[in-house]
Amino acid sequence: MESLHYLLMKTHSLFSRRVLSEVSKIGLTRGQPKVLDYLLQCGEADQKTIAAYCEIEPATVGSILLRMEDSGLILRRQKAGNRRSLYVSLTEKGRDAAREVGSVFRGVERDATDALTVEEVIQLQALLNKLCTALHSDPKEE
Repeated sequence: MESLHYLLMKTHSLFSRRVLSEVSKIGLTRGQPKVLDYLLQCGEADQKTIAAYCEIEPATVGSILLRMEDSGLILRRQKAGNRRSLYVSLTEKGRDAAREVGSVFRGVERDATDALTVEEVIQLQALLNKLCTALHSDPKEE
């Protein structure tokens, strides 16, 4: 049997490749789908929050957001009383694209989990959440 780290990386690569293949058909590039999905869920967020949620470096998020703004998918604006942060929200075009991305995500998930029972999918989600929590904790603080 393959090692856990290899299986996790391989699964991520295969899943990502399938998602990127589908979203490229609607004109999206790497990084944009998860930002669209997050903004559809939360409504509005600053760049730092988007970067943290999507596990992307802030500078990389900046370039992703610039392309998304140029494409008419998002709006960036300042909020009253906070001149330092730009808040990002979806345009109508962005909401439409985010809904298409959600459909792509659900389809790839369905393909990936087709051979699993509902209970196995729930168990897989729980185990992956545990792994994420463990990796987010700072070993220096323990």
